Amino acid sequence: MPILGTILKKGIKLRETLEQDYSSPYELQKKELSKLLIAARNTLFGREHDFVNILESFRSYGGHDFLDQFKNKVPVSDYEKINERWWHKIREGEDDVCWPGKTKFFALSSGTSGAASKYIPVTKDMIRQIRKTGTRHIYTLSKYDLPDKFFQSGMLMLGGSTALNFSGNFYYGDLSGITTGQLPLWVQGFSRPTPKIKKHKDWATKLDEIIEAAPKWNIGMIVGVPAWMQILLERIIERYGVKNIHEIWPNLEAFVHGGVSFEPYKKGFEKLLGRPVHYIETYLASEGFLAFQLEPNRHSMRLVLNNGIFYEFVPFDDENFDQDGVIIENPKTLMVDEVEEGKDYALLISTCAGAWRYQIGDTIKFVDKRNSEIIITGRTKHFLSLCGEHLSVDNMNRAIESVSNEFNIGIKEFTVIGVPDGTLFSHHWFIGTDDEVDKEALVLRIDELLKELNDDYAVERKHALKNVILDVLPTEVFYDWMRSEGKEGGQSKFPRVLKKEKMTSWLEFISRNAKPK
Repeated sequence: MPILGTILKKGIKLRETLEQDYSSPYELQKKELSKLLIAARNTLFGREHDFVNILESFRSYGGHDFLDQFKNKVPVSDYEKINERWWHKIREGEDDVCWPGKTKFFALSSGTSGAASKYIPVTKDMIRQIRKTGTRHIYTLSKYDLPDKFFQSGMLMLGGSTALNFSGNFYYGDLSGITTGQLPLWVQGFSRPTPKIKKHKDWATKLDEIIEAAPKWNIGMIVGVPAWMQILLERIIERYGVKNIHEIWPNLEAFVHGGVSFEPYKKGFEKLLGRPVHYIETYLASEGFLAFQLEPNRHSMRLVLNNGIFYEFVPFDDENFDQDGVIIENPKTLMVDEVEEGKDYALLISTCAGAWRYQIGDTIKFVDKRNSEIIITGRTKHFLSLCGEHLSVDNMNRAIESVSNEFNIGIKEFTVIGVPDGTLFSHHWFIGTDDEVDKEALVLRIDELLKELNDDYAVERKHALKNVILDVLPTEVFYDWMRSEGKEGGQSKFPRVLKKEKMTSWLEFISRNAKPK
């Protein structure tokens, strides 16, 4: 049965979509914060932080009095702070801690920044909001020029295991495993792989079984992290001796991706296709479904402002963050109506899962303030600024996309570390490609592109940033390191910048296991 036809038949209402289309971002977000505070006012967190008095300030007309009161009463938190003070109580079985009732599920974050996985609470209300936002996203397919056969095809979701772990008080696992198991039956009916395969916890076994079943499925849309989806498609093509994936799935028209920028993967990914497909970006984090691409050929996503999340935007500058990307105690924060286009902001979110002024770790940039359209520019701790070069992951992704096209190579993974170089500094790039390439020409071109993309980088290359070093490694080395870190799977992404313990682990690993080309 057609995907859109199924949605319409089930009577999915689009009131929330229309509400965002015809309401101001300010009003939507003010309303969302008041709903969150009302719901949580009698929790342990709500009572300690005086939510009732904060709500009194919502009576004022216009302005940001309510936000000032919220900021005065509720401190900014990261995972370590809120977990140590509050979330551990939820896992121990306490009710009404940060959100009403018991929390049954916890999502394990992919942990690209920290050394260990984090347990992020996923409440019933958050699952409901993720489902609603997902439905709104599927509805946008009506804006694409898609053939009728697409709507009679299935959807392959390459995610975590639906067989969750049980602690005695709560279930935990990948967010994709939690949400897939909570999807309506009519959605599960056209999604693949089968429930049996989805339950596999061993990633290699899951991939093997998907590959064996692939020719039996009629797939029109694939969903997943680019790196692992590319590996899967390569293995299917190799297994069946075909030229491209369209020989297996002729109705494949769309790839929905998220978690990491697609640009570095695009060149290699297109080699696996028989014809172009639509690339559709989403922003689904362990903490909630934040944004999705609204229309074809857009390089931005619309923040969802009425789905149980209140946003604050922290200017990502030296006044609010130190050189390691650590936020100060009382940073300047802005509401959605106060931001400026073209500037980097770190995100704080308060959610219907009991996160309060929580630093999610990502940085974004508004490209269309009126329509709340954003791009993800990186992670607060994945910027390189050893000497004021302020190099973002977005800068890196753009440079890699350009050299991939110019050199006609597929760069599946890359990472950068900052190193001392005498009294100055250098950047050391590690490029993962299985194609032949002149690494001296490659590093020169990357350096030139970064100078064009980033004025601060161009200035520091003349002064404190002494050198740029580059090593080319087989792609498999990157995935082997991730396995050694316990980060293999559908939600795991390779960090674009490595620092401290992760940097040491990577350097030791490649010294033992890899010889640069």
